[in-house]
Amino acid sequence: MEIKLKKQIETLEREITLKSVDLDEDIEDFNVDIHDFKNQDKLITISPRCVRCNLCVEECPINVISSSTWLKRAKIGEGCVQCEICAQTCPVSCIYVWDAESEIKENDSVEYTLREIKVPHRNLKMEDISINREECIGCGSCLKYCPTNAISLRSKEYIEAHGEACPSAGAIDTEDGNMFSYIDKNRCCGCGSCANLCIQGAISLKRDLGPVVIYSHIDVNQDICVACELCEDNCPVDAIKVVDGEIFLNNDKCIRCKECTSRCPVGALNLVLDD
Repeated sequence: MEIKLKKQIETLEREITLKSVDLDEDIEDFNVDIHDFKNQDKLITISPRCVRCNLCVEECPINVISSSTWLKRAKIGEGCVQCEICAQTCPVSCIYVWDAESEIKENDSVEYTLREIKVPHRNLKMEDISINREECIGCGSCLKYCPTNAISLRSKEYIEAHGEACPSAGAIDTEDGNMFSYIDKNRCCGCGSCANLCIQGAISLKRDLGPVVIYSHIDVNQDICVACELCEDNCPVDAIKVVDGEIFLNNDKCIRCKECTSRCPVGALNLVLDD
């Protein structure tokens, strides 16, 4: 997937000026010239298809993703180090990693190009899921975001015929009679959206989430390291230590986020894709 956006330079310069000058300053004294500019970076976004499972929130190693609610999807906040773990974890692949490039074009416009970067996906399997009928109030909140339509409203007779005890209380009163939430385990993917949204905490889920897929590593060149310790100071998961002028990297803790490589003043650390 590739997305292109354009904005006129004059418009962008005006926006920068308005954001850069205090309201009580004379805006005419502040000029911006952004010609001959090109920048490339990585961007991670969460699409509106978010199913409110909060798996990305739970798995973010530095806790910068805010929880989703019934009304809003999860949101990646400031401080994201672009480790891609959230994108690998999302059970419905609605978190995208982009190669983001911005460039000044000859027609005095700024062109933004987003190219999707395909990332490997972690395995996710539902082991068991159940509804506590004593706690369920029959509100139906568990149905809305289920990505596989594994949850439906069923009659007491249907649920009991499928091996579940079903009390008369807690039913949703419809034209078809009293209906209850029912989970088809054969269709459940184990995302946990229903459990996260249940206001009663009536849904219990056991799932198996596979390990993060490792397809790169940090290459360390000890010969040119100057022992400035910037890598250690900026590692968000405390995976690097500099001892007696030598870098020690804990690969089990490292999340391949490039914080250390981008901070190293001599290029002693580099993120390398595995063959």
